[in-house]
Amino acid sequence: MSKKKKDEKPLRTPIVAVLGHVDHGKTTLLDRIRKSRVVSKEAGGITQHIGATEVPIDVIKQICKDIWKVEVKIPGLLFIDTPGHKAFTNLRRRGGALADLAILIVDVNEGFKPQTEEALSILRTFKTPFVVAANKIDRIPGWQSQEDTPFMKSYAMQEETAKQNLENRIYSLIAELYRYGFSADRFDRISDFTKTVAVVPISALKGEGIPELLLILVGLAQRYLEKNLRLHIGGKARGTVLEVKEERGLGVTCDAILYDGTLKVGDKIVVAGKNEVIVTNVKAILKPPPVREMRVESRFKSVESVTAAAGIKIVAPNLENVLAGSEFEAVESEEDVKAFEERMKKEYEEIAIRTDEEGVVLKTDTLGSLEALINELRLENIPIKKAEVGDVDKRDVVDASANRDELNKVVLAFNVKLLPGVEEEAKKYGVRIFSHEIIYTLIENFVKWRQEEKLARERQKVEALIKPGKIKLLKEFIFRRSKPAIVGVRVLAGELKRGVDLIKPDGTKVGAVRTMQKEGKNIAIAKAGDELAVAIEDVTIGRQLEGDEVLYVDLPERHAKVIERDLMDSLDEDMRKAFLEFLEIKRKENPFWAK
Repeated sequence: MSKKKKDEKPLRTPIVAVLGHVDHGKTTLLDRIRKSRVVSKEAGGITQHIGATEVPIDVIKQICKDIWKVEVKIPGLLFIDTPGHKAFTNLRRRGGALADLAILIVDVNEGFKPQTEEALSILRTFKTPFVVAANKIDRIPGWQSQEDTPFMKSYAMQEETAKQNLENRIYSLIAELYRYGFSADRFDRISDFTKTVAVVPISALKGEGIPELLLILVGLAQRYLEKNLRLHIGGKARGTVLEVKEERGLGVTCDAILYDGTLKVGDKIVVAGKNEVIVTNVKAILKPPPVREMRVESRFKSVESVTAAAGIKIVAPNLENVLAGSEFEAVESEEDVKAFEERMKKEYEEIAIRTDEEGVVLKTDTLGSLEALINELRLENIPIKKAEVGDVDKRDVVDASANRDELNKVVLAFNVKLLPGVEEEAKKYGVRIFSHEIIYTLIENFVKWRQEEKLARERQKVEALIKPGKIKLLKEFIFRRSKPAIVGVRVLAGELKRGVDLIKPDGTKVGAVRTMQKEGKNIAIAKAGDELAVAIEDVTIGRQLEGDEVLYVDLPERHAKVIERDLMDSLDEDMRKAFLEFLEIKRKENPFWAK
């Protein structure tokens, strides 16, 4: 055996993240590969926690048997079905290059959506090689699906109109990718897959195109990743905890992804807990059978050791307080434990938020969910007072109630319990609790409520404002000259409200409107074009007024500022003109008035 062969480290299983907009078919694609129905078990059909599915190379060869032409060294592929693109970035940062490759799944009939664009930005930022799976070709008009068939074979059987319909949609995707700086083409037209993004038309539901998709991923892993030495196993066992749960007969266990090294039964590991770092020994390592999703598979196989990358279940003492979403690693000394402890403390402090500022309170079940939701809230420009992992308790309600702004007196609870007494405390302090087990629904419900509340406030603010108004006194309708003067008026522009002050065009104040009558009835507001009788206090017709003047509503300076800054576009032409005339009157006396 040559020295090169002897020194060569074994290749680990590449990790493939599956990204895409909600409902574009991420989990359905993996369902087809593993012939399971995970999607139906997820809340709302949307994946909330990251699941791992190991697909051995022999299974991939079987799926691709009609088109298999490559020599492979990798043991298979480990797919991670992500709950959102933020989770992809979180895992990547905490676990080094956790995802080696990605599948960006796009509904070929709907095209790019906000989460698709978000995923592309992330893939570009992290320079992650990816393939676009143009899903739902079975819904293209005229397309006749061929189950579990390679795309090229199915394509050859289609009518010309169906082919053209597909081509048009594929070119739209290629144009969108170009807009983001990616050179892309349909996979069968590409010579170098490391320079051009492959677009693979598939039907996750029917299995069409999946052979080519898997073959391209295997090829990318071989050519691209081996060249960059990112697939060689090295160093101590490291991984990320996905979920902590109790299993009958085993006690509390951790579902995890091992992303580096080899983990053996008996190894001492350290893992982040809710309150402190936990040091324990691995009693057993369980693996789901190949092509089974670890969240739903109950029949696990016990193994003595496992090599990255793999989805595993770890059985060990004292796992009750392990923090889902955190790292674990094998350790040999106290120094190793201390170094890990420092790193975890720094990481949690970087993610968790505790401030005295205005903002909502956020509680989630895992570190990954926490980071994902913090990012989502920041995208919506929503301030955060406190963000932590754990159930909602009374202290969270008290913290939320300390906000001055009612819009921030909110607790957002993702996939966590409300502890006893919390709801009563929330009612007492006027705190709203939004709770849900789907990330996007939680954010959507809260943002919608917040927008509606803001609109209601704006409406109240606008309704409370004194609006611009311009009136003409009608000399032929002077009913009383003083105490108060009662005279007929015509509203030339804007509106006239009971209680407003009036001024002349030279800025002189001429009293306030006490009451208004139109057609014998008392009214509170009159609009442009109305003719009515007005009682004006503190003025005498024949002294301060002649009875035929044009007068303006005297707006308070604060109201004028709001109108000029925020409401000019909502004023009709006559009201805007009257308002500008009014500003000119005021600014003759004081150039800085309402500026």
